[in-house]
Amino acid sequence: MALTESSMVALGTPLPGFRLPDTDGTYYSSDDFADRPLLVMFICNHCPYVKHIADELSRLSRDFAEARFAMVAIQSNDVEGYPEDRPELMHAEKENRDYRFPYLYDESQQVAKEFQATCTPDFFLFDSDQRLTYRGRLDETRPTRIASGVYDSVGQEPHGRDLREAIKSTLEGNPVNSQQFPSVGCNIKWKDLETSDA
Repeated sequence: MALTESSMVALGTPLPGFRLPDTDGTYYSSDDFADRPLLVMFICNHCPYVKHIADELSRLSRDFAEARFAMVAIQSNDVEGYPEDRPELMHAEKENRDYRFPYLYDESQQVAKEFQATCTPDFFLFDSDQRLTYRGRLDETRPTRIASGVYDSVGQEPHGRDLREAIKSTLEGNPVNSQQFPSVGCNIKWKDLETSDA
């Protein structure tokens, strides 16, 4: 696995445009979220760093369900090399995790490139003017590597504090703390580059 950090795009960057299919075939575009803050998350099925936080992502989607706020997840990995991330398995993952947000498939990987996403998970929070207010980690917790391909989250249960505080500030129209830390995880599996296994 190539452990990779967020690129930490400049705050204030405008939301890149996108139009991608959800696991049920419904298309969502950036224009659908023009009137509210939006959290864009680059995740996948197979990455142990995403598995570590998956339940917390589900909790986030429930906790902010009543707020004027939207969440979308995007899967950009090369599914030829990483078949666990195929769209039909994305659908199963969304159901099993009770994700209450669209889980979009970026087959061309162009959206990930426009966001300058580098890892899974990678988070980008935009305000209602579609300007970036937060990018980086969910929180400071990480899974512990036990052996090749084996990870454990005992004693490192995620709580999402960094991202939750940023969402709350953005919803209230308050400045988000500018001290932000990169997310860390598996590198996005680009089609045109050789990548190591995760």
